[in-house]
Amino acid sequence: MRTELVSEPGDPARPNEDFAGVGLPACGQGGSLVVLDGVTPPSGGTGCVHSVPWYTARLGGALTELTVSLPDVPLAEALARGITRTAEAHRATCDLSHPRTPQATVVLVRWSGGGVEYLVLSDSALLVESPDGTVTPYLDDRLSRLPRASLATDALIDTTLRNKEGGFFTAAADPSVAGRAVTGVLPRAEVRALAALTDGAARWTEKFREGDWTDLFGFVRKQGPRALVDRVRALETADARARAHLGRSKTHDDATVVYVGP
Repeated sequence: MRTELVSEPGDPARPNEDFAGVGLPACGQGGSLVVLDGVTPPSGGTGCVHSVPWYTARLGGALTELTVSLPDVPLAEALARGITRTAEAHRATCDLSHPRTPQATVVLVRWSGGGVEYLVLSDSALLVESPDGTVTPYLDDRLSRLPRASLATDALIDTTLRNKEGGFFTAAADPSVAGRAVTGVLPRAEVRALAALTDGAARWTEKFREGDWTDLFGFVRKQGPRALVDRVRALETADARARAHLGRSKTHDDATVVYVGP
């Protein structure tokens, strides 16, 4: 099984808030991947003395270990354990009840000879290619389905939508959020390859309309994750009116792609 990974900050002067990891057991059978997209907080504080990269490194490291060392534990339970472990690491110093306590979107995948288990929480994406070339996106689309008026301000989002029923969910400090993730298991014979992307890389499809998910997957399979991130950067740079035209909060975003295939 071939794996390729690229993770690049949106601004070289700022730490990358994404996390990506691939776990390959020493037995040589199966593996797992972890992709997190740290949520950049607005100005005004988070109730936490730690940065978003600190959080994604802690949670990502825990999930990489848990998904490999506990192969019989479902991914939702692994996520709950990872969130709990990370919360305990800073509960004594930080206000974990703050709506902007460090948090992240999550994609987890674990594969073995028998199946491919997946978990998606919030707006990162998982693409799975079947042997006949069909590409299926596995998405948690709750955020994209919310009315734009409900997303008018950070205060409104935090008060009414963030990690609340009827809104959307991210991995923060409450392990019960793992039960809100999109999960499933696919027969191993039905999966030829897969790709996990943070929304900074998924802009190729979601913002710039360079092609659909099948086109994006084909681009990554043929040219590699680095080529996708480079193309997104070129599109962002060329579009001088990107913020107004596309409604983006920042011209460039951290972008991560993990590809696993033959």
